[in-house]
Amino acid sequence: MLLKPHIKLDRITEITPDILKKHSIRALILDVDNTLSTHHGTKIVEGFEEWKKEMHDSGIKLMVLSNSLKHRIEPFSKRIKLPFISSGMKPLPIGYFRATKKLGEKRKHTAIVGDQVFTDVLGGNLTGVKTILLTPIKPEKQLRFRLKRKLEKLVFKIHNIKKTEI
Repeated sequence: MLLKPHIKLDRITEITPDILKKHSIRALILDVDNTLSTHHGTKIVEGFEEWKKEMHDSGIKLMVLSNSLKHRIEPFSKRIKLPFISSGMKPLPIGYFRATKKLGEKRKHTAIVGDQVFTDVLGGNLTGVKTILLTPIKPEKQLRFRLKRKLEKLVFKIHNIKKTEI
């Protein structure tokens, strides 16, 4: 079950305080590429600022964890006013451990939000944080991503993964 997310949704703005409360989640670790923006993009998903305010008003802690380098993630994180960890080495647990420590939250009350089964979901499940898998904002064109997405479809079929009923 290392590749099965706890929650499957389409967009970050579908995550609500009620869903998080139902799963005892008090903090979210956010991926960037194809979660908050397109892969290596700079435009933030529509509705993000309102969603972030709703999370803040509900006491949900937020931070960014990305495998991208600091020169990519730092300006992005500053723009959305969230703390970050770059070069996170997902799916290895080190970035997740650093993030939960920085958030000051226990892993069982934290979730990773991302678009990839083999990085975000696998790493979260290895680490003991809950996992929220989102539909990628825009399909990547590189061969490695196309292959990964085909393997993800196989994982979805094997584990009968569908959008979580809200």
